[in-house]
Amino acid sequence: MARSLGSSVVRRPDIYAISASITLIFAFHVQLKMLFLYYMSNIDTQNTSKPIHFVNPGASRTSRVPCVMMRGGTSRGPFFLASDLPQEPEARDEFLLTVMGSPHQLQVDGLGGANPLTSKVAIVSRSQRMDADVDYLFAQVSVDKAVVDTGPNCGNMLSAVGPFAIEAGLVAARDGETPVRIFNRNTSSLVEAVIQTPGGYVEYDGETAIDGVNGAAAAIRLSFGDAAGGKTGALFPTGKRREVIGGVEVTLIDYAMPMMLLAASDLGLDGAETPAEIDANKPLFERIESMRLEAGRRMGLGDVTGSVIPKVALLSRPRNGGTITSRYLVPDSCHRNHSATGALCVAAACRLEGTVASDIATKESGVVGVEHPSGKIPVALTTHQDGVSRAEFVRTARRIFEGAVLVPSRLFAADRANKEGQQQ
Repeated sequence: MARSLGSSVVRRPDIYAISASITLIFAFHVQLKMLFLYYMSNIDTQNTSKPIHFVNPGASRTSRVPCVMMRGGTSRGPFFLASDLPQEPEARDEFLLTVMGSPHQLQVDGLGGANPLTSKVAIVSRSQRMDADVDYLFAQVSVDKAVVDTGPNCGNMLSAVGPFAIEAGLVAARDGETPVRIFNRNTSSLVEAVIQTPGGYVEYDGETAIDGVNGAAAAIRLSFGDAAGGKTGALFPTGKRREVIGGVEVTLIDYAMPMMLLAASDLGLDGAETPAEIDANKPLFERIESMRLEAGRRMGLGDVTGSVIPKVALLSRPRNGGTITSRYLVPDSCHRNHSATGALCVAAACRLEGTVASDIATKESGVVGVEHPSGKIPVALTTHQDGVSRAEFVRTARRIFEGAVLVPSRLFAADRANKEGQQQ
């Protein structure tokens, strides 16, 4: 009902409409409050490491595999427990290619970093050996080829095996320092890693800096005993400390890594070239590859086409207070730093008379400093006339993230079939 006041019309408020609006507002407020309380109740303020659980929309077709991404020395890659992976070698290799996103130059469909230094995998298990705590298998996953090479070891990734093993529950931590005895399955060699574990927990923070990595971290000491002949059966597989391949004097040596060593000057190089400059020299790689294939044959490795071993080092005089300068080939590109096991091999050759390296290296006793494009790797050696009895160096590591990597369940089909067959 309305009343007229001249030309104006005044209407009474609609009580029912106002009441309905208030009811809707109140209900919306209650819903918001309930959502907020639910969210707050699921926040764990005490344990920031509580796992995040994601919905898996294709549970029957996708497998979730526990994975830890770690930096070891100047390399990086995923770490797995061997028991979580396909057990058949072919299925395991297909799994690793899928995880890393290979073959693809950018590895955009996986965890790989589009570089050999960040396309590496460590597989760890509890050891059945009396002289080892864990077994470690290293896999070099090619970036742009469907190739997984388990021939060589990687000393950089090796430095993260100890921390991973402790935090995976494979080795009990001590207060202060924890030694971890590692059996490398690639080279059938034993390595001891000493991990900083104050209070019984792995410590990653520290004051040790290594060239090729930003900042500092806790020191990890790695000690190699008898690492000679891990792949070929002898320190000098041909029985010679010096021989000629392709008109160039070389040393074929197998200490922690089978390698062909030669003077950079014999290939027309100064030895201080940057990795980019070396990588751009395609004729150089063609010449070196033909020599490397012959070296592999002489070392008893057979046809090494497609294999990353033997590795190659181009040696020259030191320039920054070290013992020798090395450009390490992997083998179709130049390492941006230097392989740790490769540094052991070069250092050993420096202290063994008659090798190409011994001619170039400085003669001071003590620690051998292997200079590389990013700095230097110091190696402490105990040598005798016929070889090396012990070698030690320091690396660092970092646990970057942990979680699960998703892969097609078909990669585990062979394991399921074997398990079903055993149950029947």
